[in-house]
Amino acid sequence: MGNPMHEIVLASTSPYRAQLLQRLHLPFTTAAPQVDEARLPDEEAAALVQRLAEAKARAVADIHPDALIIGSDQSASHQGRILGKPGNAERAREQLASLSGGTVTFHTGLCLLDAPSGKTRVADVEYIVSFRPLSDAEIRAYVALDNPVDCAGSFKSEGLGVSLFERMEGADPTALVGLPLIRLCQWLREAGIAMPPAEEH
Repeated sequence: MGNPMHEIVLASTSPYRAQLLQRLHLPFTTAAPQVDEARLPDEEAAALVQRLAEAKARAVADIHPDALIIGSDQSASHQGRILGKPGNAERAREQLASLSGGTVTFHTGLCLLDAPSGKTRVADVEYIVSFRPLSDAEIRAYVALDNPVDCAGSFKSEGLGVSLFERMEGADPTALVGLPLIRLCQWLREAGIAMPPAEEH
């Protein structure tokens, strides 16, 4: 699957995912996938994120037919309920109040699509966050300072959100931010791309 000469495309406009991918020191471009992200009836979080990660990658394949395309999607679940992005500060506060003292499972779907061959690798990478009990004052202060309105679960783990947690569990902390780099590096190596990349001379 793939070869070292492939262009790499991140099928996302998320600044968080782009920042993560920059850690790998690989040249890449980004593309905005046009995908209906609505959940299917009774669709579980793990199935949802894998389906959307692949759909996002395939959505930009026509524009980048010779590329390795990375798609990703994330969802959070709490007590069997899927959490969306709050969208505003009031909903972020409500979401955090409901999570106080509870545990959230984050599902991050990852897809690597070899556009020339059409071959895909798709996975769901889980990460579990346990919140400490949070007071209304703490929730208000956190939302005002970190403004997590575009984050599922209403927090930024790479920011002040870490102050809300009791513990974090998972194989890959980058999955929590939105792009599981450990799994991605494995797939890129299997696709023939040196990781870490070779030094330029």
